[in-house]
Amino acid sequence: MTEISLPQTRGALTPNKLLSALTWLRVGGPADVLFQPADLDDLRDFMRDLPKDVAVFPMGVGSNLIIRDGGLRAVVIRLGRGFNGIEIGQGRVTAGAAALDAHVARRAADAGLDLTFLRTIPGSIGGAVRMNAGCYGSYTADHFVSAQVVLRDGRLVTLGPDDLNFRYRQSDLAEGAVLVSASFAPPQGQPEVLHQRMEEQLRKRDETQPTKDRSAGSTFRNPAGFSSTGRADDVHDLKAWKVIDDAGMRGATRGGAQMSPMHSNFLINTGDATAADLEGLGEEVRKKVYDTLGITLEWEIMRLGDPLDPLGVEAKPENGKDQ
Repeated sequence: MTEISLPQTRGALTPNKLLSALTWLRVGGPADVLFQPADLDDLRDFMRDLPKDVAVFPMGVGSNLIIRDGGLRAVVIRLGRGFNGIEIGQGRVTAGAAALDAHVARRAADAGLDLTFLRTIPGSIGGAVRMNAGCYGSYTADHFVSAQVVLRDGRLVTLGPDDLNFRYRQSDLAEGAVLVSASFAPPQGQPEVLHQRMEEQLRKRDETQPTKDRSAGSTFRNPAGFSSTGRADDVHDLKAWKVIDDAGMRGATRGGAQMSPMHSNFLINTGDATAADLEGLGEEVRKKVYDTLGITLEWEIMRLGDPLDPLGVEAKPENGKDQ
């Protein structure tokens, strides 16, 4: 563990916190420190007073994240109560970064506002904004109005769509910045129709995805550069699952990791996988797809931290934040 001089805080500070219990894949070593702020002011004061050479990593529910087995040399900031509120009024939905996507979709539907695409997306609103989450032809960027963000120096700023520069599974956010809330302006709809749509989406998801397994959602971005439209005539030629199938990697294994036989773009922990197993299998898939089809798959799951054994494993973190 790296020794860090920490500011006084009203929140909870946990040194050497094992992060495996906080990720959906249940792998990963310890963070130097886990910080759970008491409220917005506590977060701002902590960010302002934390030594500037200390890395900060905002972490949500860990739904699209592999923390490597050697852990993370950073202060991991995890937002909880006080950052998960949902407010609806005048056609707007404002949600804290820790609010779960599914909860926001349901609350919006109750009010006749259509954020139904969020219902089947794992994770929280902070991550949805950061990764421009989307499915069924809709993206977070389509409905985004603004976000409140705490910068590394503790300033609270409001960012709009131009500031975040949304792209497929990407947006721009300053290094170390923590998104604390976001506002959306969804289209209107009948509550009963919206809820029915979400039920159908859930049924389809459960029929086609390994929802009972330990996974982190889609492993790789679709090479075509867009999400499923949900239409019957949707073209599958350049979907990640299709190119993985074509490369013969559906069901492939490495240690306790497996590409799901049910949906080949889902990397699952069958019970005793390490982060190295999971990342290593993903890299094997990428190589096989490239060698077979000439297509380079890009990770959708974030991978961060230090490997215990760096041999054969890509160790450089990708840009991005899991909120």
